[in-house]
Amino acid sequence: MSPDRLRPPVEPMLAQARDTIPSPGALRGGLAMDLKWDGYRTIAFSPARSGGLFLLQTRRGSLIQDRLPDLAAAAVQLPPGLVLDGELLVLNSSGTMDFGVRQQRAVSTTPRTVQTLAKAHPAYFVAFDILQLGGQPILAEPYEQRRSRLEALFAGHALSPPWTLCPSTRDPAVAQEWLETWTRTPGVEGVL
Repeated sequence: MSPDRLRPPVEPMLAQARDTIPSPGALRGGLAMDLKWDGYRTIAFSPARSGGLFLLQTRRGSLIQDRLPDLAAAAVQLPPGLVLDGELLVLNSSGTMDFGVRQQRAVSTTPRTVQTLAKAHPAYFVAFDILQLGGQPILAEPYEQRRSRLEALFAGHALSPPWTLCPSTRDPAVAQEWLETWTRTPGVEGVL
């Protein structure tokens, strides 16, 4: 195990709001655009070794894995020493993303209520960045390399729901199309 391994709390990288999609040359290093979900910013930490504790950290540093036993149980799909940055989404009984139900899941603490809500309203983790792989932080790598590693992780480990790979594009026309169409979907707020 690496002594510089990431441990909570990890401060997430934050996007800046814009009124329009920037031009391709607007940022040094180029643009990569993802969907902006109406969920709960969360960082997932898989155990460094078998039998270790899976952790879910909120944007503000709180640990909430005890409120999301369905995600904790699904962590067996993840390789050891992995840290993913993403968005926690919860579906209501109609199968649509629901911020209110997600809020209920995030604040419920009694074991019975936690289990009832987990069965009625499943949680999903939409990953948009990988911060650590195999116990080694990779934050210093350019985003493009981390994104390639994230895509390879999903393909190589055949990750399936509740683990979901966030759509991403470098094409401003595709991002504009997402902005014009996907934002009509409950739970999608825009593009970042």
